Amino acid sequence: MTASASAYRDAEIGELKRLAAEQSALRRVAELVARQTSPEEVFALVSSELSGLLEASLACIVRFEEDGTATIIAPRGPGHVRLPSGTNFPIPNGGVLEMVSRTQRPARVDDFAGVGGAVAATLREQEGVQTMVGGPIMVDGRLWGAMLVASKAHDELPSGSEDRVARFAELVSTAISNVESRAKVEHLAAEQSALRRVAELVAGHPSAEDVFDLVTEELSALLASSQVGTLRFEEDGTATLIAQRGVGTLGIPTGTNLPLPTEGVLEAVKRTGRPVRIVDYERVRGQTAAILRGEGVRSMVGGPIVVDGRLWGAMVVGAQMPEALPPGSEDRVTRFAELVSTAISNIESRAKVERLVAEQSALRRVATLVAREHSSEEIFAALAEEVGVLFGADAAAILRYDGDSHLSVVAGWSERPMRLPVGRQFPLEAGYLALEVLRTGKPGRKVHSDKADGQTAAAVRELGIRSAVMSPVEVNGTTWGAVGVIALGSEPFPSDTEARLAEFSRHAGVAVANAKSRSDLTESRARIVHTADEARRRFERDLHDGAQQRLVSLGLELRAAEAMVPERFDDLRNSLTRLATGLHDVLDDLRELSRGLHPAVLSEDGLGPALSALALRSAVPVDLRVDIGTERFETPIEVAAYYVVSEALTNTAKHARASMAEIHAFVSDARLEIVVRDDGQGGADSARGSGLRGLVDRVEAIGGTIRIESDPGRGTAIRVRLPVAPTRAEPPR
Repeated sequence: MTASASAYRDAEIGELKRLAAEQSALRRVAELVARQTSPEEVFALVSSELSGLLEASLACIVRFEEDGTATIIAPRGPGHVRLPSGTNFPIPNGGVLEMVSRTQRPARVDDFAGVGGAVAATLREQEGVQTMVGGPIMVDGRLWGAMLVASKAHDELPSGSEDRVARFAELVSTAISNVESRAKVEHLAAEQSALRRVAELVAGHPSAEDVFDLVTEELSALLASSQVGTLRFEEDGTATLIAQRGVGTLGIPTGTNLPLPTEGVLEAVKRTGRPVRIVDYERVRGQTAAILRGEGVRSMVGGPIVVDGRLWGAMVVGAQMPEALPPGSEDRVTRFAELVSTAISNIESRAKVERLVAEQSALRRVATLVAREHSSEEIFAALAEEVGVLFGADAAAILRYDGDSHLSVVAGWSERPMRLPVGRQFPLEAGYLALEVLRTGKPGRKVHSDKADGQTAAAVRELGIRSAVMSPVEVNGTTWGAVGVIALGSEPFPSDTEARLAEFSRHAGVAVANAKSRSDLTESRARIVHTADEARRRFERDLHDGAQQRLVSLGLELRAAEAMVPERFDDLRNSLTRLATGLHDVLDDLRELSRGLHPAVLSEDGLGPALSALALRSAVPVDLRVDIGTERFETPIEVAAYYVVSEALTNTAKHARASMAEIHAFVSDARLEIVVRDDGQGGADSARGSGLRGLVDRVEAIGGTIRIESDPGRGTAIRVRLPVAPTRAEPPR
């Protein structure tokens, strides 16, 4: 065998040994990858195997970062490596990394002297690197990083070393892809479990606070080393932090109202209504951003919370780590934000229904009071309480305008002690809501300033009022007053308060109009009754002073003429006697009529003796109980009571076929009560008879009540209650 043949054989044997060693190394790495070992172990083994195979001074894996830099991972070499794992550096121009990054293909640099950058200088000066080869690490079609091998001499890395490095890089790619796939599956499973827990909570009609707490907690667990917050956008352009979870705190207490940082996640979400990602929070301006940076936040993502088509708020996640949140984090946040949106929509829908039911119930109760003609005081007191409770106010009031200068409290309600007594007056001053409502006739609201001057401002400060909403009460086309709700804190009333309050003020207007109509009707009926009584009195006086006196005189003259007739004229005397007797009977009838118009015993002696006289003259036996002593009442009261008993006894005698009647008169709770009962056939109806109808009119005209109970076969009972105020005035004449 020639020397050349022997050398060729030795070279061939050496190549076979290197190939066998490489295959063994690749097999060991492949087995490690197949066992789904962690990337760190794979990286370390690959670097060690390559360093040994190529007898290189340095072997390592480098990961490309989003910001254009590279990070060293698992460096290995025969000596001390002066560039530890985790070293981050800019990719040097003209080096292997720059070529792999640009071409995504294996690369080789045989003269390291021309490579720039601090890391290249360190490798040249401290590690003695002269040559470097690299192969790309491709994961799922994207360039993840590179596998590098460096040598101190030009001839230590034989031709084809970059391809050998690339083969190991492919195994690293597989390991990373496997790990990332497992991580994706695990993350997806964890995310789906978290989403399911939130969805189950949302389906159970929870409170908004429970949903916010669970969502922020789940997101914080999914995105480790992160801070999660749920914020609500306010009408004034700010945002309120309503829930937070995570590592530490956001440095901002829950419930804090925040201005939106310029170019921050919140500002971008509100402006675009879309998910947003900010990798470097250093460029975000504003006080809130400065607080977040002080808490270590380096990057942030956010997803919009959209409720019924409107942007309600946002969910944000801030990372307290050098590397940014992983790609797709904003989409994950958005998926949770969508569940929050559903929960809020459900809660708001339930709240709307509940509020509508409560509002309709309150309106129905007030309308019932109005329809039943309760007193204005009762209606206004109930109305103030209803609107106060319904609108969540600290206080509510029904107010009446006293001309153009003052406002009076007609009714008030307060959840806490508040000096708002009925009858208190407030001046109407410019710049205040009451005067604005009076002038415009429209609902309005006002937030009060602590620096305002004037009597009204002093009263507002005294009462502690921070804001109010008022709606005018219209009566017959004029502004009678207003219904108002009052807040003592800084939380404003909802934007629809004016419109909702207007419906209650309409009922107040109806109540005032009804009360005025009832008052006018009562006064009119009282005037009619009074006029009729006065007419009876005048007729009685005219009968007494005119016809009765003349009849008495004529009777006396007839008796005198009768006495003067001689005895032989018996026929004439008998005729005069018959005329005198008939005239006396006419006089008796006239006196009885006069007593029916307005009995003298009532005027002179009072109600008790007058009722006794009626009982004595009754055609039906009467059991009379009068428990009023000698007390006298106002003339309309006594007259009404007398005529009730008189008409009842007359009806009993004419229609009831009764064997007896009972009369009971007594005073209870500032009311004169008269009860007339018989044991007759019943069936009396005020709608069919003018007598009973007249009694109803007379009693109601003076503010009394009358109830007629007359079931067929069970007799008749008339119960009358009349307001009384004992009087010491001279009895009416």
